[in-house]
Order: sequence, then C-alpha cells, then structure tokens
Amino acid sequence: MAKKQRSVHVCSDCGYSSPKWLGRCPECGAWGTLNESLPAVSAATVTGISSSPTGLTPTSPATAITKIDANAAVSSPTGISELDRVLGNGIVPGSVVLLAGEPGVGKSTLLLEVASRWATTGRTALYITAEESAGQVRLRAERTGALHDSLFLAAESNLDVVFGHVDQLKPSLLIVDSVQTLQAPGVEGVAGGVAQSRAVTAALTSLAKTRGLPIILVGHVTKDGQVAGPRVLEHLVDVVLNFEGDRHSSLRMLRGIKNRFGATDEVGCFEQRAEGIVEIPDPSGLFLSHRDAAPDGTAVTVAMDGVRPILAEVQALLVDSPSKNPRRAVTGLDSTRVPMVLAVLSARAGLDSAAKEVYIATVGGMRIAEPASDLAVALATASAAAARPLPESTVIIGEVGLAGEIRRVPNVARRVQEARRLGFSHAIVPKGSEVAGAREVGTIAQALEAVGLSGVARGRSRQS
Repeated sequence: MAKKQRSVHVCSDCGYSSPKWLGRCPECGAWGTLNESLPAVSAATVTGISSSPTGLTPTSPATAITKIDANAAVSSPTGISELDRVLGNGIVPGSVVLLAGEPGVGKSTLLLEVASRWATTGRTALYITAEESAGQVRLRAERTGALHDSLFLAAESNLDVVFGHVDQLKPSLLIVDSVQTLQAPGVEGVAGGVAQSRAVTAALTSLAKTRGLPIILVGHVTKDGQVAGPRVLEHLVDVVLNFEGDRHSSLRMLRGIKNRFGATDEVGCFEQRAEGIVEIPDPSGLFLSHRDAAPDGTAVTVAMDGVRPILAEVQALLVDSPSKNPRRAVTGLDSTRVPMVLAVLSARAGLDSAAKEVYIATVGGMRIAEPASDLAVALATASAAAARPLPESTVIIGEVGLAGEIRRVPNVARRVQEARRLGFSHAIVPKGSEVAGAREVGTIAQALEAVGLSGVARGRSRQS
C-alpha cells in the first residue's frame, strides 16, 4: 500500500515550511503567509527506482559569455530625463520595472506620460488599465496632453486577454496598472492575493524575457510603505522604484530600491501640477525662499538625497513664552537632534533658549534626516536670537558634536560645488574638509565668529 502523503505549510515570503499551520512565520515574522501544499514527489519515490537522475537534452547549447551580444541589454531613453536618471540611462529591453507608491501620489499619471513620450518617437506603447475604465484614462490623457495615435489603451483584468493584446499589437513597451488587479485564470485565490500576484508577475516576467519586451508594472503598497503582496514580487522583477510624496506638498521623489542595470542611490524629482507630473531637473529652488538678502533666523544648507545635493533653507524663530515649559516645534528636521543643538548652543556658546519657545522648520516641505544640517540649525537659531541676518550668499554645512566641535560630513566638495552653481559664493564647512575657497571652522564658537555673531549670544545670555 502506498504511504499517504501529509501536507506541509510553506511561507510565501521566506519559504519556511511547517507540518502544521501557524498564524505567524517563525522565520521572517510575517503574518498569514503560511499556505498549505503537498510536498514534491520525486521520480524515485513513484517508480521505486533509486538510480541517479539523468538530465534532459537542452534545446540550445550554452554560449560563451564573450560571444553574447552586449547590445541586447542597451537601455532606451523613455523621454523623461528624471526617470532615466533613476533607471540608469533608460529602460532595458526585456526588463520588468515595478513602480510602487501610495494611492494618489501620481503613479498612473507618470506612466501615462511615459507611454505618451514613448509613442511620440514612433514606437508602439500598450497601456493596460485594470483599475479604471478606458474613458477615465482618456480624460486624464487629454488633460495632461498625453494623446497619441501610437499609444493604445485596453481596460482588461484577465491576464490571458492581456497576452492576446500583446500578440495583436506587438508593442515595444507594455504598462500594466496594476499588477494586484490582474487575475490569472486557473490560479486559485482572488486578485491581489499571494498566489495571484505571484502568478501574474511570473507570467509577465517570462513574457518580457522571451520577447525582449520591456514591461512596467504598477504596484500597491501597504500602510507601512512596503510593496503589497509576497516578497517574491521584488525578486522576480529587475527594477523596483518607489514614488514618494506628501499630501501637503506638490513635490514627488522617485527612488530606486532595486536596480539590476544601475545604481540605487539616484533620486528623480517631479512636481504634481494640474496639467500632470512635471520633472524638475533643479529642485533646489523649491526649498529656498530667499536667494540674496535673507531676514534673520534663516540659514541655507546643502542636503544629500542619495547622491544628489539639494539646497535647503532652515528657518528659526524664538519668542518669549509665558509657560514654564516652553514649546519646541520642529518641522522637516530630526526632532531628536534639534534639542541637542540648542543644548550645545547654551553650554558652549552661551545662548540660553530655555525660557523661549523655539520653532525650527525647513522651507517647501523639505525633509532632512542627516546630521549635516546641525550647523545651519545652530546659526539660524543664533541669528534669530540676535535679530541679525547671516551674511548673504552663504551656505552652512557641518555636524555639531556635544563638545561644541564641528564634525566633518561626507561629500562636502560636491555640496559646495552645487551651491556655487546656484550662485552662492561663500561656504562655512567643517575643519579638514579641504574645499578651496570655503571657510573652515572647528568649533561652534568659530562658526559664530565666521558669521559675525561672536559675543552676541553670550551678551544676550548675561542680560537674561
């Protein structure tokens, strides 16, 4: 009698197997990812023969790596330079790109513009919409100016029908919006589930590789900002991009999370407008409210977003507080570092702000998480306390230590070069940065002296 096979439960994220069902995977910690399946049966088990397995004859022999055509992986520009920057000079034939982002951030609008630019060059683009009707997409294309005769649109949610459209049109670019709403016939589960998402992505990846067709997939995200569905989706595709944006700001950032054809530290900048998504080659202007003469309490720094330097303006405001516990409000900066900088100003420079309410913010919704903005926060606060503006056309870069020292930060030369390109002639940088024409400071006292605020902070402290 044949022995009865017992089912196992396999995690769809990490592959962990268990003889019984578990609510949470003990290997990766994911919830609800263990699915029941039968173990694989080998040929020796079925036939009772324990001989060594023999391989199948390949349909095509292996090729020496030196004889493989390198031009098959040459990227083609999409027509949007900011997207090409993140992709690595364009999209590669046969590649699969997964674009993820929160609802309403502009994923569909951006990809509709990509399809339109692609069609403008005489190439055929097929846009599959499984979330909206064809009329809705047509209205958006008319509003954003993305209408073109070589751009084809199909509202389908059946994967087999999508393959039929590809066979008929033979496009050179396929866009699927979205992968969680397509359904593969013959696969159990609802659309967007683990089994369906994995099957749809695997089928589209196979289509891209066999026909050399570049495919761009739109992906949903969870409340934690991760790509929805099984983790295998990110392993199957070649490029994973994240489209970020704040509901209260029109700025959109495109970041690379995974890229088999380029670096993952590039960032593309876009702006959401009424006429659609517009790329911003020089985003520094969005984060500066004053180019020349600035009021007191403002300082300009250079933040690194990936490998891209972006100028940002830090503003500070100090007001008398009737409360025994004055408020500390921080917007756009690390809320744990700003109180530390205020403490260093009090202990090392004599600027005591304990009795005042302090408000620190960035301009234009810019978010700075790196410590290179510490010195700009300190000098903006000192400028607001002294009611005296900082010198014109000056950028301030440096990390503030608890001992009052100014520590070096990476990419100082590149930051200063970007500031000079935008018209800033003076720079205050940490000591040892070795940047020509910049003034180096080693302590917070030297930094205050460099901007003409030496003694002002201690004088106000003695008066208080």
